[in-house]
Order: sequence, then C-alpha cells, then structure tokens
Amino acid sequence: MNQRIEDLMRPHGRDLTEQELITVATQIASVPELWTECVSHDPEHRTYEELLRDEHLDVWLLCWSRDHDTGFHDHDESVAAIAVISGHVREDRLRPGKSPRSRVLGAGTIFTLPSVAIHRVLHAGEVPAVTIHAYSPPLTRTGAYRIGPDGELERELLSCEEEL
Repeated sequence: MNQRIEDLMRPHGRDLTEQELITVATQIASVPELWTECVSHDPEHRTYEELLRDEHLDVWLLCWSRDHDTGFHDHDESVAAIAVISGHVREDRLRPGKSPRSRVLGAGTIFTLPSVAIHRVLHAGEVPAVTIHAYSPPLTRTGAYRIGPDGELERELLSCEEEL
C-alpha cells in the first residue's frame, strides 16, 4: 500500500466540521507510512512537521519529550482534532478562579477543541509522545496567555510560525 496524504478522503472547498477533523486525524494516525519518517524527538524542544495544508485544512505531527509544554493558548479561528499516536500528553483547560481542568490522554485517544478554548498541552508519562493535529480553517495564528505585571491575564497574538 503506497498511500499519499493528499489522497485521504475528506471534504474539499470548505472548512471542515469537528467530526470531519476527527475523521481526518483518525485516517492519518492509522497509516504510519504517512508520518513515521517525520518522528524526531529532541529533549530540548518539541519537534513538529506540517503534513498537509490547503485553504481549509492543515495537519501537523508533533513529537513530545519530558517537560515540553505549549503554555496556555487558543487557536484563534481554528477548530482542532488531536490524535495521540504514542505516549501520553496532558491537556489543561483554563478556568478563571479555579485550578485548570486536566486530563491525561494516551495512545489511541482523539480529542477536539473549539476555536474558543483556552488550553495547554504538556508531555505526560515517562516515554516520548507523538500526536497528530488537524486544524480547520488552517492554523495561521494563536493567542498565548500570560500573567501581566499587575497580575492580570494578557493575550499575545502569535503567528503559527512562532512556537508556543
């Protein structure tokens, strides 16, 4: 079988729904020949490789090692589906006045994020992790969150080329 990522079954000519993003992430995750050559773990930084991009969809492979953390961010206008291929990641959702809601997700898990979600993803567990991220519309910018000098929450707009 010599499948190409461009040949995956998916809608064309419009942004994808959350369920369609789940289907895309599932399809890609289930065909390792589409992404295994991109797997590369660096103990200092998350590594990532864009697998597919068009005007309505982009798909990334991310590799996680100990202490890798995106920090709290949003996906601006993009909905996301994330498939955990191997290892474990933790997703935290920001909740003002409360501790973040956390969940640890392992291989075979797929989760979605609405564009309005403020969250972060961290490596979890003892072994490196690999995830597939599908975004629609394509991820062009994110909002990164930090506590400002007066203790107030601030949002910084980042382009997708800037690593969180």
